Amino acid sequence: MVAPALALNSLAPDFTLKDAAGHPITLSSFREKKPVVLFFYPGDMTSGCTLQLCAVRDDWSKFQHAGISVFGINHGDAGSHKAFSQKYSFPFPLLIDKDKKVSTRYGAVRKIVGVNLIRRTVIGIDKQGRVVYLKRGMPKNAEILKALSK
Repeated sequence: MVAPALALNSLAPDFTLKDAAGHPITLSSFREKKPVVLFFYPGDMTSGCTLQLCAVRDDWSKFQHAGISVFGINHGDAGSHKAFSQKYSFPFPLLIDKDKKVSTRYGAVRKIVGVNLIRRTVIGIDKQGRVVYLKRGMPKNAEILKALSK
């Protein structure tokens, strides 16, 4: 489990975050339309994050075929997200969680020596807005896709 307040089959907390272009993205706008995968990641241009998000990019056709919307989320600013996304040609938006409030609500923050750090966390949300996949680290895309195709 990622956080006591967030469990499998629970309703995913709603949020609105801006992407690198300044467009607001509201989670609840996908309900009854598309499943969503949220990739909470520690930092733009870091090796693990690059590896994980490039794997999603490389499997993008599988996510599209399943009708899944994908978002990367961390506290980076618009310039950092834009540079990261352009350098690696990500076909999905990176959302700005500057104050880490959304990351905290989703259990993706850990306090270490007084500093809130984002932990690599993947959350899958079905069309009804329920959490159907919840895992730390870098799970395989096939595992994520399978959980959302049930």
